[in-house]
Amino acid sequence: MGTAVTIASNSIASNSSTITDADLDATFGPIFERIAEGAVEREVDRRLAHTEVGWLREAGFTALRVPTELGGLGVTVRQQFRLLIDLAAAESNLPQALRVHWWFVEDQRLASDPDQRERWLRAVADGALVGNAITEPGVGAVDRYRTVLTADGQDYVLDGTKYYSTGSLFADHIVVAADQDGERVSVLVDANAPGVTQHDDWDGFGQRTTASGTTHFRGVRVPADRILGPGYGVAGKGYATSYLQLVQLSVLAGIAQRAAEDAASYVRERTRSYTHAAADLPRHDPLVQQVIGRLSATAFSARATVLAVADVLDTVLDDALSRGGSPGEDLVDQAELASAKAQTTVIDQVLEATSQLFEVGGASIVSEQRRLDRHWRNARTVAVHNPLIYKQRAIGAYVLNGDPLPYGWSAGRRDTANGSGA
Repeated sequence: MGTAVTIASNSIASNSSTITDADLDATFGPIFERIAEGAVEREVDRRLAHTEVGWLREAGFTALRVPTELGGLGVTVRQQFRLLIDLAAAESNLPQALRVHWWFVEDQRLASDPDQRERWLRAVADGALVGNAITEPGVGAVDRYRTVLTADGQDYVLDGTKYYSTGSLFADHIVVAADQDGERVSVLVDANAPGVTQHDDWDGFGQRTTASGTTHFRGVRVPADRILGPGYGVAGKGYATSYLQLVQLSVLAGIAQRAAEDAASYVRERTRSYTHAAADLPRHDPLVQQVIGRLSATAFSARATVLAVADVLDTVLDDALSRGGSPGEDLVDQAELASAKAQTTVIDQVLEATSQLFEVGGASIVSEQRRLDRHWRNARTVAVHNPLIYKQRAIGAYVLNGDPLPYGWSAGRRDTANGSGA
């Protein structure tokens, strides 16, 4: 399998100027199918998909947006998100686990330092994977990070604890948000560096294998060239919030796709019905057909919505490249607003669909062996990462009053009584 995947990937890369969706499907479709085969088993065993991530790396999936001249596939944003939806349909944990990796690649594409840009994009093209360690308990990033970067000779030392370090157990490097002399900075740490300890202790009822555990940094040495800059949420308006949110929405779209397929498969095989049903077989029952129709329509709508926002982001990121790294503010607002609106519709539709699917069967549909409940649990878990009520309010305030949209927001305790956040 590995050799065949590598050959297919190289074939794409050599013809990347005319790369098509069909080319991408030919390479990655079989990998997604193989990943999907073990999805329920990994859910039951809580097994992290290290092997499956390896298949994706080998095929060049983690270098989708790396320019071809630096060894990547050079796909468009739309093409990438189209593939992320399909990957999420196979295994919804994986696009979320790779979420910050995609953001890191985009940031390096826009990096002002050409040496840094080439160094890290070539590393990604060679298979390097980047995770994150940003969120903290308590005051978190609302005030300042408790994780600190301290000068020590020519280098620095990193100390602190992070939670929800999504994807970092799969990663070679970890983007860490830290405080340096009262300023927020982003640093890149090797995942196997002395002093780095990772735990798979995420206890959410969904998205259980995203490798979203706790990471400790104890006296970790950080070379000066690993300080990437101020990092997410510091520089004001930017593409990152809409981009990162769209990764989560692609996960939801993929969940809807898999839920619709699983429900249809269940109905096709089912021979038991009810004495008061409209047909002898569930697949001939118009009420059951209606539910399947709604599920299929939701999957279509969610996919179309995600790709519509991806088109906007394509424009934003192309504009940023033409401007030397900073897109026009009007375009950034368009992307942020589009992503927020998409969140409002996609979340509601997918949560309803993943609950409604149980109407097509009796008690057997809730069998633990089927694990169809994972679709709702996973969708509900993804949806709370950026609470919908705040997005809806932000849209309304923008539309009615022209209030600025929230950029680079963060979560933490807002203790205004004493300013300590402790």
